[in-house]
Amino acid sequence: MSVISTPGTTVPAGPVSFKAACPDCTARFELTAGALRLAIGASRRTTFYSFTCPECGASVRKHAGERIIELLTGGGVSTLRSV
Repeated sequence: MSVISTPGTTVPAGPVSFKAACPDCTARFELTAGALRLAIGASRRTTFYSFTCPECGASVRKHAGERIIELLTGGGVSTLRSV
């Protein structure tokens, strides 16, 4: 997962796009913040991001480490925090 932005900027000027890939069909694509969901739980197992593959329709769920959380929250992705 990576954010597409202009080199040298810390805050993108326009809408943010995220590069992603589907583990089922191996398609690579870009997603808007609205196409992603982030869940931050109490453990590594319960902290993940998810999306629906625009190519094959598969529901994708991937682990979200600290850097991914930073990118997604900074890019406006909806976040659910569980306690």
